[in-house]
Amino acid sequence: MAGKKYQQAAQKIDRTRRYRLSEALQLVIDSKSAKFDETAEIAVRLNVDPRQADQNIRGTVVLPHGTGRRVRVLVLTKGEKEREAREAGADYVGGDELIARIADEGWLDFESVIATPDIMGAVGRIGRILGPRGLMPNPRLGTVTFDVAKAVGEVKAGKVDFRVDKGGVVHAPLGKLSFGADKLTENARALLGALVRAKPASAKGNYVQSITLASTMGPGVRVDNNEATAVASAA
Repeated sequence: MAGKKYQQAAQKIDRTRRYRLSEALQLVIDSKSAKFDETAEIAVRLNVDPRQADQNIRGTVVLPHGTGRRVRVLVLTKGEKEREAREAGADYVGGDELIARIADEGWLDFESVIATPDIMGAVGRIGRILGPRGLMPNPRLGTVTFDVAKAVGEVKAGKVDFRVDKGGVVHAPLGKLSFGADKLTENARALLGALVRAKPASAKGNYVQSITLASTMGPGVRVDNNEATAVASAA
């Protein structure tokens, strides 16, 4: 059974309505109940079949106001690129020695992994460790690249990876509630814009079926699907 604070927060929300994006985010902020700075989160149900390769939506977006959380970045590389990664602000930089540490010690004190193409053969050894945690470098996500300075900068600036789950839903963080409704709205529009641009040609009918916002500990607020259409029109 939901706690008293959750129930009180839920009473502020009209379950029969679909709110405008900015209005919904203000409701999420007003409904917060935890003592810590909760994260605003979005869930978007798409009319896709993830079992089809071309409809397995996946991508990245740099949120204009970041996520509000410090991300520890590991760069796996060698040679001159090690210096470039350190100068860009990577928290950990190395090659075979760090791969061995992950493989042998289970070291995972990082939230993002970037690798240069020339070391991916060795990185494959730890794919079974990184993969299930969503940490495996991937060219499609910009995390396998020789431009490590750019990649590190994007992650530190608030790059978010998104991927549709088996149920056709994309979940993503939008930032801390302390950002305020305006900044969270801009972040949400950036994320929705990335999803709209990722629409596969084979997708039929209404692509965005539902949008729901919530805080870490709060109730969900449904958003008018026309918000996604507005984002697409403005792109």
